[in-house]
Amino acid sequence: MNIKVWDVEYRRDPARTLIARIYQPQGGGPFPVLLDLHGGAWNNQDRTANAPVDERLAASGILVAAIDLRRAHEAPYPASVTDVNYGIRWLKSKAAEWKGDPKTLGALGSSSGGHELQLCAMRPRDPRYGALPLPDAPHLDPTLAYVIARSPISDPFARYEQAKKMQRENLIKASENYFKPWETIFEGNPQCILERGEPVTLPPMFILQGELDDNVLPAVQEKFVAAYRKAGGKIDYELFLGCVHRWVINPGPQTDRAIEMIKAFIARQLQARQPPG
Repeated sequence: MNIKVWDVEYRRDPARTLIARIYQPQGGGPFPVLLDLHGGAWNNQDRTANAPVDERLAASGILVAAIDLRRAHEAPYPASVTDVNYGIRWLKSKAAEWKGDPKTLGALGSSSGGHELQLCAMRPRDPRYGALPLPDAPHLDPTLAYVIARSPISDPFARYEQAKKMQRENLIKASENYFKPWETIFEGNPQCILERGEPVTLPPMFILQGELDDNVLPAVQEKFVAAYRKAGGKIDYELFLGCVHRWVINPGPQTDRAIEMIKAFIARQLQARQPPG
């Protein structure tokens, strides 16, 4: 399916204007809707980071919106999570304009974007995360139909310890820049949230993890999956053999497989939401 791609302002912040890149299938619709959240260790990258994947998902008939998020040098945690919460509500308000069905909205987050997404999904009504009003549509809520996370930083403190072990100064600094004060690395930590037994929302989740990822370790991811299930959530987990942290940016059989599995997961979630009859 052909797609149309364009940029639109989705939020004006004192730091800068935040932009969304829209990937719209060219057809009658209504299309399922997906919000894409970029990675970059909370410190870099933007809405274009996952473009090869977004293009292919849109070509399969999904309306995709990839949004910029404030970076740590602009504002530390929870600013970027607040952007995600706002972005969910904003996309629900705009989807019908672009032939999307807002009731189908799910989200895909990569690496630090996966961390921000997990926090928004599990704490959709946290007043800090929902602090940005959407005057045009104040009734909309930030809940999601499903969550897809590729190499998510499900435990930021474990990732920080791994960065120290590997002597990766850029990743060490990235965490220290974002989690200010430092205690927020435990407060805003999906793994710790589940271990503390906090009341949470648990939408269906799919985690894709590279076997050779030495940035976010598979063992850490598997611990999160077990905790999510124990809390009562439905979660799919797939380990991609021979793959590193950001494998989906490179064309190849494992990238093709990841995209097909994402499409199949979305189709299953949307089917499950259909009323019987």
